[in-house]
Amino acid sequence: MQRLTWVQPEDLLGHELRQAAQDGRQPSAIAARWRAAGGAEAPARAGASPEPASGYLRHLAEDLMDELADLPSALAELEPTALDDIRAACPAWPTPTAPEAPPTHAALEAAWLGRAVGCLLGKPVEKLPLEAIRRLAGSTGNWPLTTYFTAKGVPPELLAAHPWNRRSAATSLAENIDGMPEDDDLNYPLLNLLLLRRHGRTFTTTDVATLWLDELPAGRTFTAERVAYRNLLLGLNPPRTARHRNPFREWIGALIRADVHGWTNPGDPAAAAEQAHRDATLTHTANGVYAAMFTAATIARAATGTADIHTCLRTGLTVIPPNCRLAAAITHAVRLAEEHEDFDTVVDELHATYADTHHWVHAIPNTALIAAALTHADGDFTGSICRAVSGGWDTDSNGATTGSVAALLAGTPTALPDRWTAPLKNRLATTVGDFDGTGFDTLAHLTLVEATRP
Repeated sequence: MQRLTWVQPEDLLGHELRQAAQDGRQPSAIAARWRAAGGAEAPARAGASPEPASGYLRHLAEDLMDELADLPSALAELEPTALDDIRAACPAWPTPTAPEAPPTHAALEAAWLGRAVGCLLGKPVEKLPLEAIRRLAGSTGNWPLTTYFTAKGVPPELLAAHPWNRRSAATSLAENIDGMPEDDDLNYPLLNLLLLRRHGRTFTTTDVATLWLDELPAGRTFTAERVAYRNLLLGLNPPRTARHRNPFREWIGALIRADVHGWTNPGDPAAAAEQAHRDATLTHTANGVYAAMFTAATIARAATGTADIHTCLRTGLTVIPPNCRLAAAITHAVRLAEEHEDFDTVVDELHATYADTHHWVHAIPNTALIAAALTHADGDFTGSICRAVSGGWDTDSNGATTGSVAALLAGTPTALPDRWTAPLKNRLATTVGDFDGTGFDTLAHLTLVEATRP
């Protein structure tokens, strides 16, 4: 039987040691005790299935994770998680406004399609190193990226050295696409659509948790979401579900759940950010929560149909603490995108800054890359998704969020090139409820209902 991953203490401790170093705690003494006991020095690769640890090592890992959680963080005051504290830290927090005219059905259909297309573009190369992405695309004449990846024409020795994401290639390479395959980057927006249909805008974090237990298969959760799911089953309540033995709490999972909060609050980035916060704090803290709030506010501004991408990104920054690490990373990425004509140079600079210190699923580098891609492409749909995916890291998630924003700005499905949307056949596969096989036009209708609900 395959060993369950992302929940075993001995697998998580290495990630928690890295997280502690990033958020200003001092984990060296605890790391030394772990090494002395025979524990792995490096974080286990998320999703890997190492051999089970001895009972002693497992219990030691649990104890050390709890000790790490008690270490004081020098960044705690600069990076709060409570909403009132976040608002207090944001001098330009947007004033709540009555929603403007809702986005059109066409704009929402474009946004759903854009999210799917960007996700699909990134699926075959998820987890691959940057150089492998460049070589695989270049071997077929698709660099810089302009369309879906293909295995046709890739030299066998290159495929052997850099195999596609095997789980995804069968459904996401150009020659294999037949509708939009199931993916967590689409499952979570569907869950949040269900959330709003059942509970409206006043949903609580507990409502999110209950919905997950009712509708989300545990096996379709990953990293922070799986740990929080486990914590719910242990009887823990939010927001402790996000903190208890959860080293992934600043990774990208909350960000990929944020789109619906923006789509349904056009012109009200504050309301979008607050909804994203209630959703995100089930699983994430600090920068993991900020990434979701930034994304929701950016999309809420884009949903008005009256702003360019640069205005939207600046709006996103108003709902996160200006002195947090995420704000610094986004500002840095936007500046690089404005300064360099060659996007590969932007990507190389971002990787030089973050690749050695952050996991490839961490929210900080991935959100920065999304902002850089949208800025450099000036919000153009094809340019944005291709830049986001070509930058590596969490390629399908970055492509999805970038595609959602850029397609919403485009305003209509007909504005998206047919080569991207035709292979999806207006059909989405999912493990969520009764949505399997649903068309993007239907999803747009359901989203519009929530965007116009009082």
